Amino acid sequence: MWFVHAIEIYCEAVQNFAGDLSGARLKSRGFLAFLEYLVRYVDSADFIALRDEAKTITAALSEIKYSILIRDGSFTVQNFHEEADYSAEVEATFAKFKQRAVNEYLAKFNNAPEDMNHIEAKVLEFVARLNPEPFSRLLNYCARHADFLDKTIATFDREIQFYVSYLDQVAKLGHAGLQFCLPEVSDRTKNVHCCDGFDIALALKLTGEGKPVVCNSFDLTGKERVIVVSGPNQGGKTTFARMFGQLHYLASLGCPVPGRKAQLFLFDQLFTHFEREEKVENLRGKLEDDLVRIRSIMERATSHSIIVLNEIFTSTTIQDETFLSQKMMEKVVDLDVLGIWVTFVDELSTLGPQAVSMVSTVVPDQPALRTFRIERRRADGLAYAMAIAQKYGLTYQRIKERISS
Repeated sequence: MWFVHAIEIYCEAVQNFAGDLSGARLKSRGFLAFLEYLVRYVDSADFIALRDEAKTITAALSEIKYSILIRDGSFTVQNFHEEADYSAEVEATFAKFKQRAVNEYLAKFNNAPEDMNHIEAKVLEFVARLNPEPFSRLLNYCARHADFLDKTIATFDREIQFYVSYLDQVAKLGHAGLQFCLPEVSDRTKNVHCCDGFDIALALKLTGEGKPVVCNSFDLTGKERVIVVSGPNQGGKTTFARMFGQLHYLASLGCPVPGRKAQLFLFDQLFTHFEREEKVENLRGKLEDDLVRIRSIMERATSHSIIVLNEIFTSTTIQDETFLSQKMMEKVVDLDVLGIWVTFVDELSTLGPQAVSMVSTVVPDQPALRTFRIERRRADGLAYAMAIAQKYGLTYQRIKERISS
């Protein structure tokens, strides 16, 4: 019976939703198409039969009345034959003795199916035996409509929860002073840009801690396809790469994107390669794992894809990393994909007009302090040197600490 009630709730909700959506001023082609589908569905013979039969079964079951005779620890269930309601007579007899408000001792039945005890289950079994026709119809109805949810409506219900939750996050970040915009999108031009973009995950963390969020911009025009990001560690390079991927993915879903203004590309597939721990079970080293993953990406990518690469081939020597990276860049350029590549290999930014150099910056007088701003300028060749200096404790700050001690 709870299953039939669920169908009744579903039918009522779908009908009300169709009515409310019809009264809304819709402009989106997607919403207009969904409304058209919804109206057709509500007016369909299958939906009407689903709804009306549920009401008929509910009405038939609600008319069943039965009585329980309890004797010496056993009970008998029988159909109700207009027997006298002795509880009402007892209450009427003793009503004259009532002097003040008394405690309520009536038992309250829980409608949840999982709370039914074995005695209640046995009573229901006997009632079904006494009234086989409506219960048989109930079982038949449940079997025929086990998958009563319409797939399109179920998909909408699941996906709309994501959009509503996302808009809640947009509003939350908006209150913190961060801007979102509806981007211009195209699957033809690869001229893309974003003004004052940011990584949503990091922004939620920083605003929650009361810290400022650094915004960054990028711009690709003409033959430019790949942003090569270099600079010292912990300078925001990986965050910038995540932002680039997030912007395009959110735009493909029709969502507002983080930024003051944006024009983005509608891709067919978005591929990412971020560093991850080695997995013992695959018996591959870090370099081999990088090569396997990269090959998988390049075999599936098309000229309409987007690729986000973050510090690949770093487990080998600088000479091998440079050689492999240059070969990889040639493949990326030949494929004409849009992408972003975080790397220590500065030479990648000078391999042709398709590559654009952007560098994470530091405070000029204090190179140990990061600004987290990514600027479009030529790589200065210091990124890998800084990484080596940090690895061996030879940074300016560490050397000062040693001298002073």
